[in-house]
Amino acid sequence: MRLPATQPAVRRSPERVVRLGSVSFLNAKPLIYGLEEEPSVDLSLEVPSALLDGMRAGRYDVALLPVIDYQRAGGLRLLTSGGIGCDGPTFTVRIFGSVPIERIRTLACDTDSHTSVALARVLFAETYGFIPEMVPLSSGAADSSVAKLLIGDKVVSEEPRDLPYQLDLGEAWKRLTGMPFVFAAWMAREGVHLADLPARLTRAKAEGLANVDRIIAREAGARGWPADVARRYLTEYLRFDVGSPQLRAIERFHDLAHRHGVLPRPPRPLLIVPE
Repeated sequence: MRLPATQPAVRRSPERVVRLGSVSFLNAKPLIYGLEEEPSVDLSLEVPSALLDGMRAGRYDVALLPVIDYQRAGGLRLLTSGGIGCDGPTFTVRIFGSVPIERIRTLACDTDSHTSVALARVLFAETYGFIPEMVPLSSGAADSSVAKLLIGDKVVSEEPRDLPYQLDLGEAWKRLTGMPFVFAAWMAREGVHLADLPARLTRAKAEGLANVDRIIAREAGARGWPADVARRYLTEYLRFDVGSPQLRAIERFHDLAHRHGVLPRPPRPLLIVPE
């Protein structure tokens, strides 16, 4: 009796794991919704300023980088799949002072965000004609009388009640330029094969925005956010798209950052990876 020939087993190549670095704050949760459950994504969370070192060290293939860092590291491509921005007040990037903003001479900066510190320099130079001395928030110079630049969740959970004067940097940028602002956007290292990752990031963003209430229930309380404040923040203050207006705003920001000494060299053009 002749047995039927058996077909050789088909060996499937394992799907490549993409190493993704994201901001750890509440504002990034809609952008990474569901990605932690995807087996082909290795997701790590850090403060914004630490992500550039991760890219330089090769720990990440793609990261949600501060937009100023595009000019500080070569070989990056900017994805239009999503970012963290605003079109007016941002609520979580604010200066708090004991004197009116135009009288601030020392600013203690939360160094978790490179973009926010650079934006503060630009806004002081363009609006008031000077740049205050900027010191790290953790330094001894940052006593209770010194103005503070705070970003992220700590603006809500650690808001300084003894500093009555405030400036929202997103709102100040809008007044200055009439443009939206982007604090961070997805960027990829040159040479990394992205395959369908831009589309997957776009899909994660859409699903995250459709599930804001789930994100709030899971994340807000543990971070010190009242649920109603978190909902307004994620649905009214923030903008997560990176389209033509946002790309023009990033280019304007880079130009002004160079003009006021944040960037030592003229900015290089944006290399865009579309969705």
